[in-house]
Amino acid sequence: MLITLLGFLAASLTTLAFLPQTLQSWKTRDLSGISLSMYSLFTAGVVLWIIYAIYIQSWPVLFANVFTLVMSSSILYLKIDSLKKDDQK
Repeated sequence: MLITLLGFLAASLTTLAFLPQTLQSWKTRDLSGISLSMYSLFTAGVVLWIIYAIYIQSWPVLFANVFTLVMSSSILYLKIDSLKKDDQK
């Protein structure tokens, strides 16, 4: 039980670390410092972590990665959208 709580705490902290970047990206729409390749690879990795967590039935890993997927996907979406807008100029 204690190790599961430790896992949830670790998952919460590492997931919450993405929140400031996500909020800043949505607020400013300035993604010039965001790497498309990094966020693409990272988001794909998070999807694999979710599959892995389901397979091993690890709720802390699943919890963290589902929320991380939402945030990283939103940043990835904004980055792709900003590149499309730059191409239209």
